[in-house]
Amino acid sequence: MKKLNWWLVLLATLGWGLTDSTTVQAYHTYHQKTSALSVGSRRTVNDSHVHYVKAPKNYHHAKNTHGHNVIKHTRGSAITFKTKYLLPLPGYHKQAWGNPQGMTTNGRYLYVLYTPTAWHNRGRIVRYDMHKLNKLGLTPRQLQTAYVSHAKAQRAAHAAIKVGKPFETGHGQSLAYNWKNHHLYMWCDREKSAATPVNQYGYIKQIKASSLTPRYQIRFRLKHHHFAAPGGHVLTFDKQGRAYFWSRPTTHTTYIYRGSISRHHVKFHLTHQVLKHGPGTHVQSMAYNPHTKRLYLVADDSIASLPVSKLAGKGHLTKHNVKWTKFGSKREFEGLTFTKSGHAYLLSNHNPEILRGNRVSW
Repeated sequence: MKKLNWWLVLLATLGWGLTDSTTVQAYHTYHQKTSALSVGSRRTVNDSHVHYVKAPKNYHHAKNTHGHNVIKHTRGSAITFKTKYLLPLPGYHKQAWGNPQGMTTNGRYLYVLYTPTAWHNRGRIVRYDMHKLNKLGLTPRQLQTAYVSHAKAQRAAHAAIKVGKPFETGHGQSLAYNWKNHHLYMWCDREKSAATPVNQYGYIKQIKASSLTPRYQIRFRLKHHHFAAPGGHVLTFDKQGRAYFWSRPTTHTTYIYRGSISRHHVKFHLTHQVLKHGPGTHVQSMAYNPHTKRLYLVADDSIASLPVSKLAGKGHLTKHNVKWTKFGSKREFEGLTFTKSGHAYLLSNHNPEILRGNRVSW
């Protein structure tokens, strides 16, 4: 059964607290009656070389707010991230682009989801054409000032940036690209405060790449007998189109969910492996590397990874399969995504920028 969300149009017409004149388009909600979750036996993997990294009380800003920055590993698997793009700030028509929460890529485009704090569970997607940006040869500072400078280089950058209309996003850290069907998806994990969901239902939206707005959403329950979860906070897909998210039910324990998302139906399974040691305080992002076929679990200054093949069936994951990297930036890690060739892009806040990794396997 499907229900049209005309209330979205009404709220948009009344202004909805947005800073521009665009309106949210109506889209269908499919109500899934059957449970979207299955839970079987679980076993603990003592991934003892993964160390929990506590998020700083106050995040550091970028050392060079208008230039190049480096985020380098301090322990574990070696990787160094260097500034690729300083994101426009402010954005188009002085829009609030200072709080990016999620990012994904299909190889050509980087899709960045912004959720301004004052918008309360609403945001917009901005698409950056890397081919065009690289061809223009802009410096990070030129891209950062794309909408505040009238110089030729800055004006040229506009053709490489597509700005989506505002819509209900939730927290916004789950934007993901499905490598099999080439669609964008995201959770709408609405919160009344940090890590406090509004209700017990999960909502997943499919995003139209042409408009960067929702095509439809599915409403469902992640419940199995007495076990229930309100939904995911992050999302990623492997090359076969399987969906994944991870959660932190206790301070250190990590659950990994694996499932599928079709036109009207969502199904997730809590995988049999439970990681004894999670990477850190906040569930910030999740990514899949098509080159190494590994999943990456992202917390602030701490990233763990594991082979996706070891999660199949009853699972064969051991502590030796899990890799870990610690960084010393004290910056907020908002998103991680990979190109098909395995190049990693890291989204960090304060000031917003995208950094590129120097290795395809780590």
